[in-house]
Amino acid sequence: MTPDMKVTIAGVELANPLMTASGCCGYGEELANLYPLSKLGALVTKSITLKPRLGHPVPRTAETASGMLNAIGLANVGIDDFIREKIPFLAKQKTVVIVNVAGSAIDEYVEVSARLNDQPAVDMIELNISCPNVNEGGMEFGANSRLTEQSVAAVRKVFSRPIIAKLSPNVTSIADIADAAAQGGADAFSVINSLVGTSVDVDSWRPRLTNNKGGLTGPAIKPVALAMVNAVYERSRLPIVGIGGIATWSDAVEFMLCGATAMQVGTALFIDPFTPVKIVNEMKTYLKKKKISAARDLVGKVRKY
Repeated sequence: MTPDMKVTIAGVELANPLMTASGCCGYGEELANLYPLSKLGALVTKSITLKPRLGHPVPRTAETASGMLNAIGLANVGIDDFIREKIPFLAKQKTVVIVNVAGSAIDEYVEVSARLNDQPAVDMIELNISCPNVNEGGMEFGANSRLTEQSVAAVRKVFSRPIIAKLSPNVTSIADIADAAAQGGADAFSVINSLVGTSVDVDSWRPRLTNNKGGLTGPAIKPVALAMVNAVYERSRLPIVGIGGIATWSDAVEFMLCGATAMQVGTALFIDPFTPVKIVNEMKTYLKKKKISAARDLVGKVRKY
C-alpha cells in the first residue's frame, strides 16, 4: 500500500509535508522550470515588505562548516509589484501558496497582510517576526513575548486565513514566544528561523558579509532546530513547520518525530533544487518499510528515555 503523505496545517491540506523555505526559491518561477510545483506540499515565497527593498550590498552570503551565512536584507519587489507581477503566476500553481510577510513596524505587517487578504491565491501567510539580518524590526518582534503577541494580534484582525508565526531561535525560551504568538491568534508555527552568526576573513580582517553578521542555516543548525521544535511541540498543540538543515529523508523523519507536521527545505535547495521531491519519494520507502500507513503518524512519536 502506498503511504498517505497528506498532512494538514490549520485546516489546509497539503499533498505532502515538504515545503520550500522563504528566500530560497524566490517566488517559485525558477523552480517551476524544473518540475511542477504540485510536487511540493507548499511553496513559501521570499519575504514581502510594504515597499521594495534592494537588500544589503554583496557579499551577502558566505559558506561555513556544514552550512552558510546570509544577510540578504529582505530584498524583494514590494507588495504592489508582488500582487501585480507574481500573484498571477502563483494563482496557476497546483500547490498551497504561503507568503512570507516582513516589516520594520507592526503597521507595515498589517498593511501587507491586509493587501494579501484580498488575494484568493494566498492560502496562508508566514509572519517573519524573527529575521536576524536586518537592522530594524524583524527579530525585535520575535524576541519579545509582548511584541510577538501584539504583532500577531494586529495581523489577525486583517487576515482571515491561517497565520504561521516564524519563530526565532535567538531567544531565552522559544516556547514562551510560541505561547505569545498563539495568544495573539497564530494558527501554526515555523520553527526555526536562522541563528545569528558571523565569519571573518583572516587576510582582510573584515567580516565575510557586508552586514557584519547574518543568519546561519544548513545542517549545522539541525540539532538546535530539532530541540526547539520539540520544546514548542511539548508546550503547544498548534501545528509546527520544522526548519533547519533538512537535506535528506531521515532529516525530515527526525523533525516529524520531534513534533513537526511539515518541513521546509532551504539551504539544500542551493545544492540540489530537487531535494524536496527526493525527500518525499524516499520517505514513502521508509514508511513502507516501517509499515506505517500515513506520514502524519510520525508526528511527536520520539521515544524519550
